[in-house]
Amino acid sequence: MKFIHLSDLHIGRRVNEYSMLEDQEYILGKIINIIDGERPDGVFIAGDVYDKSIPSAEAVQLFDDFLTRLAKRNTAVFIISGNHDSPERVAFGGRLMNKSGIYISPVYDGKIEPVVMEDEYGKVNIYMLPYIKPAHVRTVFGDDDTVITYTDALRRAIDELDVNTEERNIMITHQFVTGAERTESEEKSVGGIDNVDVSVFDRFDYTALGHLHRPQNCGSEKVRYCGTPLKYSLSEVNDEKSVTVVELTDKLNIKTIPLKPKRDMREIRGMFNVIVSHDFYDGTTYQEDYVYVKLTDEDEIPNAMGQLRTVYKHIMEIKYDNERMRSDTEIDAAQIIEKKQPAEYFAEFYEGINGKPMSDIQRKFVDELIERVKEENL
Repeated sequence: MKFIHLSDLHIGRRVNEYSMLEDQEYILGKIINIIDGERPDGVFIAGDVYDKSIPSAEAVQLFDDFLTRLAKRNTAVFIISGNHDSPERVAFGGRLMNKSGIYISPVYDGKIEPVVMEDEYGKVNIYMLPYIKPAHVRTVFGDDDTVITYTDALRRAIDELDVNTEERNIMITHQFVTGAERTESEEKSVGGIDNVDVSVFDRFDYTALGHLHRPQNCGSEKVRYCGTPLKYSLSEVNDEKSVTVVELTDKLNIKTIPLKPKRDMREIRGMFNVIVSHDFYDGTTYQEDYVYVKLTDEDEIPNAMGQLRTVYKHIMEIKYDNERMRSDTEIDAAQIIEKKQPAEYFAEFYEGINGKPMSDIQRKFVDELIERVKEENL
């Protein structure tokens, strides 16, 4: 039996204020082409369908189009909600869609019935477990005080399943497995409190994970993140995005098929006069790509962002990498953390994104907003 493993579509995402909808529509079309070539028995979408819990109308329309195209191919589709999704919104209409072979995990209530498929090797039981926290599990099972960590929560949720290890079993879920490699574009928790030990998935022949954006195995091919179909941060510029193809017969076989985006994301580095010269970008796709620029000039270039944007239409960010900047970064990090206030971090972030400092009015608004948040959390 063959499956396509997808996750973290993040439909509707914006990266450095650029809408990725056009790129997402393009890459979903490429995924449809791969599905037509591979002819899988099912497609897994392991959470973070949308980038926000309340997605835009355009994002919902794009996912609706994608699902409609999948349904026309008579391929079973399995969808769970991730930490970016609203479980209630993703699950809407799920019971009706079951008749079309589109299975959507409901809001977690402790009861998960597998979807059973069958081939010449026997049954394959497919379990769908949406993103859950310890608090969810404690509430479902009567404030169980033994559920403290995320590992406790996953273990309790899986223990409630009647998994027949004499048959083949697949888990689709959305969690952070301890030891897996994160990127900058993921939502992070303080101190790694959301870590889940990989051993909780021992009963499954394959665990299709979502949440982390870099494709990777966790200990073995049996537990795998397929990664995002597109690059969503500077930390991913060297990643090769792909679709994971899972074949489960009497053994497990994994392969990946590369995905080529409409516009790549890359980092370019050099002196300003070199980067804007025709010889530098001629014969490349740099002018169409999303680019992060590192300038090595010792002196700041006036209106560098504006000048570079005339050459690179989708420039994401400019940073300087020179002797002065390297000297500045030698200041002890602990001292910086002790001295800086939240408003200062926000001001630096704003300037890095926009290439100019905040106005006095904007600073006052941020200060008032931070104070309001503090008061509401006391």
